[in-house]
Amino acid sequence: CQVVVVIGNFASGADISRDISKVAKEVHIASRASGPDTFEKRPVPNNNLWMHSEIDTAHEDGTIVFKNGRVVKADTIVHCTGYKYYFPFLETNNYMRVDDNRVEPLYKHVFAPALAPGLSFIGLPAMGLQFYMFEVQSKWVSAVLSGRVTLPSVDEMMEDLKLSYETQEALGIPKRYTHKLGKSQCEYLNWIADQCGFPHVEHWRDQEVTRGYKRLGDQPETFRDEWDDDDLMEEAYEDFARQNLITFHPSRFLESGR
Repeated sequence: CQVVVVIGNFASGADISRDISKVAKEVHIASRASGPDTFEKRPVPNNNLWMHSEIDTAHEDGTIVFKNGRVVKADTIVHCTGYKYYFPFLETNNYMRVDDNRVEPLYKHVFAPALAPGLSFIGLPAMGLQFYMFEVQSKWVSAVLSGRVTLPSVDEMMEDLKLSYETQEALGIPKRYTHKLGKSQCEYLNWIADQCGFPHVEHWRDQEVTRGYKRLGDQPETFRDEWDDDDLMEEAYEDFARQNLITFHPSRFLESGR
């Protein structure tokens, strides 16, 4: 059995930590979101999972020193640190840049103001209804390119960006989370939908997200296996039937156990 240090405690880090705790001697999670003095044992069946603050130093012999002062001799280190935006193919004469994982300047995560509508980004935000977001963002871009929708002036877009950044800073949200939607995603998607005459996010889709976040927080060990969204599934399939996206009655699928 090994002592494992997992760096990062978001989706991948949390899942991997719980999975390997079943076979590892010890699992120690280094989380940037935790306070510098954090040291707490997490409830897992093997009683061998600890949450720490960030790592202070790491040594060649595997010794890990956390900012909480704890020292662990790790056999394996797993990096679950997320992704960085990187566009080596994009040349904009230094107009666009990535600063602490914020792609800027970018109006509503899509349009580069001074280069709009010629340059736009689809699918940049994280923690959202990704495929739905791709669709609604694409409809906005196509509406702008076709001339059906007009963007604000460059100055207006930059002013909106400035206000957005100031609001984020006032709320204490790190710059690296600029493109993280999370619970605000439906508000964002509905705003874009309004720009191009696309329907708002459906009630069932919105509630799937809301309940999903709650389930993840309340039951992190079983949130994938236990759910309470049958009513939302029925609503979704009824919606699909109205749009002729399915040719059978939704109840048949739900009664069959999915």
